[in-house]
Amino acid sequence: MVSRVRVWLNRTYAENVFFVEQLRRNPSDRAVEIHATHADADSPVLAAADTAAMEPEGLSPAAYVEYALDQCDRREIDVFVPRLHQDAIVQHRADFEAVGTKLLAPTPEAVAVFQDKATAYQAVEAVGVPVPPWWRVRNADELLVAVEQLEAAGHKACFKPAAGAGGVGFRVITRAPFSMSHLNGFPTPYVQLDMVLDVLRNTDEDVDWLVMPRLEQPEVSVDCLTGPDSRIRMAIGRTKNGRRRGFTLDEAWLEPARLIAEGFGLHHLSNIQFRMYEDRPVLMDVNTRPAGGLHQLSLCGINAPWAAVQLALGEDPGDLVPPFLGQDYAVISAPRPVRTVSAPADEVPTPTSTLPAVPAPAVVEEPVTGATAEAATGAPATATA
Repeated sequence: MVSRVRVWLNRTYAENVFFVEQLRRNPSDRAVEIHATHADADSPVLAAADTAAMEPEGLSPAAYVEYALDQCDRREIDVFVPRLHQDAIVQHRADFEAVGTKLLAPTPEAVAVFQDKATAYQAVEAVGVPVPPWWRVRNADELLVAVEQLEAAGHKACFKPAAGAGGVGFRVITRAPFSMSHLNGFPTPYVQLDMVLDVLRNTDEDVDWLVMPRLEQPEVSVDCLTGPDSRIRMAIGRTKNGRRRGFTLDEAWLEPARLIAEGFGLHHLSNIQFRMYEDRPVLMDVNTRPAGGLHQLSLCGINAPWAAVQLALGEDPGDLVPPFLGQDYAVISAPRPVRTVSAPADEVPTPTSTLPAVPAPAVVEEPVTGATAEAATGAPATATA
């Protein structure tokens, strides 16, 4: 009899309720149990899991590794999909394997390269992947120089944190004065240059931004699955142009994604994003984790989460080629259940190595009951937390 697979997702995105559902609906018909932890008691991922617990707050990265090792050991985790503190966790792959847990995560070197966008741009440009022009700025004067050069070339300037995920901190520079037009309708990412310069000149807070031209649509997110042998098993592009979403196998997007995934050790699941600069695709960002929209590949007949778990367990799923490309679609929000009772905080282990742990009260954790999320049907929907 084939044993069940126990998978742990730590402090992940709400959309990964779909990741959980795809693991349960795997084509191997293998029993899968999900353990989830989060700092938000109302995360729908906690409700979708078989067992769930609140994560202790205030742990250093090293102490979190101790906590994670203890979780994997006590709960007999077969595959751990780390998001929080991924950089610290992958440094201890051998320690996790010693307690019987495989990490569904890239190499430490890959995580280090792509944590910092400036380092990432330099690295991928060196192997022939096109990137947009960019400036790293840390003060008002450097920002002004970058903006003026971009505007002189006919571009709109934007900036984002050199380290960060998603669209957090992304802004587009405008010279239009603040007026009622900015107060009518919905908020926008546009910020006035003079206001930004004034803030930078009067703050004690350090900034580390990348300034670049605002890139044009379409945006293409290439979901990649790469084995520990650095050979890619899957590369499928998800296109985004306004509300409309779709899929592509165009090599203009897939070839540079393969070059990055295979060349930099982006083992297991990664997401590599491109947009248009002038008349060609350029790299926008690299995520060393599964994308929140990964489940949308189910519209192409692909179950990427399960194939990734198979790879982590040493079971090669072979090349994942979509049997068809799904029709264009839109992403909408949909209600998801949350737990009726908040999950208690899990205990923090007593440190047994040189990694310092931050003490926290030990409490009993209870399994999820009556709150397992139902499988989604129809068009993909974005879970809300």
